Amino acid sequence: MKAIYKRVLLKVSGEALAGENHTGIDDQMMLNVAEDVKKLRDMGVDVAIVVGGGNFWRGRTSQGMDRAQADYMGMLATCINALGLQDAFERVGIPTRVCTAIEMKAVAEPYARRKALHHLEKGRVVIFAAGVGSPFFSTDTCAALRATEMNCDVILLGKKIDAVYDSDPEKNPNAKPYKRLTHQEVLEKNLQVMDSTAASLCRDNNMKIHCFGLAEPNAILKAVAGEEIGTIIE
Repeated sequence: MKAIYKRVLLKVSGEALAGENHTGIDDQMMLNVAEDVKKLRDMGVDVAIVVGGGNFWRGRTSQGMDRAQADYMGMLATCINALGLQDAFERVGIPTRVCTAIEMKAVAEPYARRKALHHLEKGRVVIFAAGVGSPFFSTDTCAALRATEMNCDVILLGKKIDAVYDSDPEKNPNAKPYKRLTHQEVLEKNLQVMDSTAASLCRDNNMKIHCFGLAEPNAILKAVAGEEIGTIIE
């Protein structure tokens, strides 16, 4: 396969990392992602990653819980996944740095744009954790922001489902997948590919998005080679 992109941001959902367990971390799924990322690096592609935390924390446990407090708990969940991915990457020989928007210097570097760019230029994979460091912003927004800051060519949206559908395929067996969409269509149809803040940021910065199922064999490689798996948004 030949890559059509020079630098990509891979957004990995926490749910996808849980595999069939639905919660926690599936070690084999972590290693599968690591092996695919290693192949990308061998193809000469710079790789940045934003990871979610839904396999550990999905928001308030009750309406009485403070929303900001719940969001900070979610940010910490992304850090668990980031450290797990770093371990899997280094097991397959990929030099990796974790950069967090909330400082925790004992386990990761505080995020600084110029330093993260330097890591990418040196051939290291950079994993961004803790979202943007503020409540009320999702990891989708973090992916849109970091992809723009890192001058990425595309956001690779690795999800549990294999495409963007016109309705929830888990609830509607007749849901139809989209092959291609515009950013404006995503917003107007409220398709929930990512939250509206993230979708607007991608639209305003002409950031291409390729959404696909992370569990599909070689899905990441196929997306980087330009194959029309899943849904392409531009």
